Amino acid sequence: MSMTTTPPYQQLARNAYGRLVLIDAEGVEHVGVNPVRAHPISAPDEGVSLVGPDGHELAWIDRLSALPKAERELLESEFAAREFTPTVTRLKKVSTFSTPSLWTVETDRGEASFILKTEEDIRRLGEGRLLITTSHGLQFMVQDRFALDRGSKKLLERFL
Repeated sequence: MSMTTTPPYQQLARNAYGRLVLIDAEGVEHVGVNPVRAHPISAPDEGVSLVGPDGHELAWIDRLSALPKAERELLESEFAAREFTPTVTRLKKVSTFSTPSLWTVETDRGEASFILKTEEDIRRLGEGRLLITTSHGLQFMVQDRFALDRGSKKLLERFL
C-alpha cells in the first residue's frame, strides 16, 4: 500500500520556461529550484532537498515515493534529465588487461566504448553494484556484477 504525505511546501510545478517553481509553506514563490538527492546511488528515493537559485535549501523531502504522483513524476523527470548513468548489461571486449584500456560494453541505452584509466575508477558500492568512471568523467553502473554473463564476469574480475 502506498501512502502519500503532505509535502513541506504548498506547490511544486514547472513554469512556461521549463523551470521548477516552488511555493513554500509561507506562500513565497521561488523560481529556478533544483532538486538534489542526498544519496543518488545507494538510496535514490530517500532524502531530496529542494535548493533555491541562491544555493540555500528551501524544503526537505524524506521520501520521494511519499509525494503525490504529479509532483513525484515532475521531480523524477528532472532527475532523469540530469542523472545520465547507463547500466552495463554485458562487457563485450577489453583491449588489454592493464590500464589504461579500451572497454566496449552493452548498456541499457545501447553499445558504448570508453577508456578506463585505472582500476581505482571502478568503485564497489556494495550488494554487487559497481560504478565505473571513464577517462572523460562519464559514469556507468553495474547493478549486480554477479548477475552478468560468464564472459563479462571473467573480464571484470581481471580489474577488481
